[in-house]
This record gives sequence, C-alpha cells and structure tokens, in this order.
Amino acid sequence: MSKKKTIYTKDVILVMAASFFFMFSTMFVNPLINGYAKSLGASSAFAGLIVGIMSIAAMFLRPVAGNLTDKFSKYRLSLIGGILILIGVIGYVFSPSGSWLLLFRLINGAGYVLCTVCMTTWLAFLVPRQHVGEAMGFYGLMNALAMALAPALAINIYQKIGYREAIISSAVAAFLMVIAIQFVGDHAKPSKKVQRENKKKKFKIIQWNVLPVAILTTLFALPYFSTQADLVTYVEQRHLNIAVGSYFLIYAVVLLAIRIGLKNLFDTVRFGVWLWISTVSTVFYILMLTIMKNNWEMALAAAGMAMGYGIIYSVLQSTALLLAPINEQGLASSTFYLGLDIGMSLGPILSGVVDSLLPIKWFYPVQLFIIPLIVLIYLCYRKRLDGAIDHH
Repeated sequence: MSKKKTIYTKDVILVMAASFFFMFSTMFVNPLINGYAKSLGASSAFAGLIVGIMSIAAMFLRPVAGNLTDKFSKYRLSLIGGILILIGVIGYVFSPSGSWLLLFRLINGAGYVLCTVCMTTWLAFLVPRQHVGEAMGFYGLMNALAMALAPALAINIYQKIGYREAIISSAVAAFLMVIAIQFVGDHAKPSKKVQRENKKKKFKIIQWNVLPVAILTTLFALPYFSTQADLVTYVEQRHLNIAVGSYFLIYAVVLLAIRIGLKNLFDTVRFGVWLWISTVSTVFYILMLTIMKNNWEMALAAAGMAMGYGIIYSVLQSTALLLAPINEQGLASSTFYLGLDIGMSLGPILSGVVDSLLPIKWFYPVQLFIIPLIVLIYLCYRKRLDGAIDHH
C-alpha cells in the first residue's frame, strides 16, 4: 500500500478535480455554441467560425503555453487560464450578438489552452517519474468523463431551460476549477537550475523528440472527433433506430473499467504493445460503426473506441512527457496537444467532405486510411517510442 500513498496525494487529487472541472466547462459549451450563435442572429457560416475559432486559436497558442509552462509556476498559469475560461463563459451568457460571442470564444480558448498544457505538466510534476503513466491514465480518465458527461448534460439542460441559463452551469464548473487549485500546496515552480537553463533557451514551437507522438495522436484522433461531431447525423442518414445519446456514456464507462483494471501496467508495458492493441481496436470500432444496426452493435463500437482511442490517448500523453527532458515538460505537453488539436479540427472537416462526396455507407470505411499510416510511423520510430519507458 505504500506505493498508493506516494501517488494519490491531496495535491494530485485536487489537480485532477480541477482538470475535470475546466474540461467539463469547455465540453459543456461545445454542443450548444453553434445553435446559440444562430439564436443570436449569426449566419450558419459565422456560427461555424465561432465554433471552430477555439481550435484554430489553440494551435497557435499551444507552443506559447508550452514555453511559459517551463518558465513559471504551474499554479499561476492555471489560475490565469481558469479566470480566462470563467470570463469567456460569463461573456457567452451576456453576449448580445454573434460578434461578441466570437470575442469571448477566443478568451475562453486562450484559457483552455493554458489549462490543458499546465495541468498535464503540473500533474506529471507532482508524481514520481516512474508513475507518470498511471497518473496520465487517470488524468485522461477525468478528461474522458468530462467529455462524455458534459455534452449529454448540456443538451438535456438546454432543452429544458434555454441556452443562456444552461451555459451558467459551465461558468459554475470554471469557478470550481479556480477554487480547487487554491488548495494545492505544491505550486510546481521550475527549480532555479531549470529556470537558468530556460532563460538561455530560444522560443521553441515543438519538442522534436515528441513529434512522432504528436503525429500518432492526430491519426488516432481523426475518427474519434469525426464520430463526436457526426455520429448523430450519421445515424439519421442511415435511418437507424438506436439510442445514439448513450454512445459516449458507454465509452466512458468502459474506459473507466479499463483504466482501473490496467492502471499498474501503464508504467511497465512498452509502447508497442499498447499501439497494437489500440490499432486493432480502432479497426474493430470503425467496422462496427459501418455495419451497426442495433444498440448492441453500437455498444460494441463504443467499447472498441474505448480500447482504441481511450487507451492510446493516455499512453501517448505519458510517452510525450517521458521522451522530453525535465526542463521541457511543458513543451512536450503542448506538442502532444498540438497533435490533438489538429485531429480535433481536421476530423469533422474531413468527414464533412467524405459525407458530401460519397454515399453514407462509405463514411466510416474511408477512415481506415489512418491504419497503414499509424503502422508506418510506429515502425519508423519504434526504438524511440518503445524506449520511452526506460527514461525514468
């Protein structure tokens, strides 16, 4: 039991709770913002821009956040991030028009970027290096739970009380995040030595060791985010009678079971093993979504996605941190998230193109193009990726 004491300290639990709240806040607004923008008089194209501007801004802000995270205390940056999210969300509630919404979306996006990069690095800082995998597993789980619960709750709440009133829930979550970090004892200031090293360093856009991880993150994220964006319309177009609302809830439950069941393996099993499991699972869930006719097949697809995307997400995240030197953990984290942002933006765009060019039955099979690319990149960088676990 002594090992358990070392990793789940009060600080670790508070940072995980805070990361759940800020992710919940952001994911709660996502499914509502398009309809809300239109209700304020924005055109379809402008509403689309308001939705997408956050991911676009994120791509440019990631490296900045990564460099800042390596120079300043994680607490201070997380606090600024949390306050920016809060300002953005309160701004949504009082926005008179679409243009104001766009401005507050940018503020919200800046806060979101700071929080994602900071919180990951802060958590990695709080646990012993040899437990980074397990910590990232549970951090990823907090994110996954927020991603599954928030949109489902948002849609249910808004249908009952309307957009503005529903968005207040998102503001409450952002406020709770700001409160939670006030009680974290270790503010994770970079050591004097690291600060001196970082003063001499030039501004870097990416951590080069982590580049293959970022590319793999993008590839695995493409079908995940295209499903998140288009599953409901896909089911409508195929006239399927299934409870599509529970898809991501099943995903989260299966992920919870996997994470708890395998938690000790994340720090001891090599990257390649996870990669093959996740690649096979990805093929499985894409095929299940292609042939799905009933709720059972949908549930199998969701479980496959948890094994495919859910596992590899935290493995990639911890591998990114292990491949980078200790004074570039923030940069490593921002490079990982850059890969995620690209997948998040491109997934729905590519699937929109596929949907307009090809019959609906091809919507998922086309996405199998990622599989040979994943295998190719892994084989090119196999030594580096499989060796990450020895960097403790």
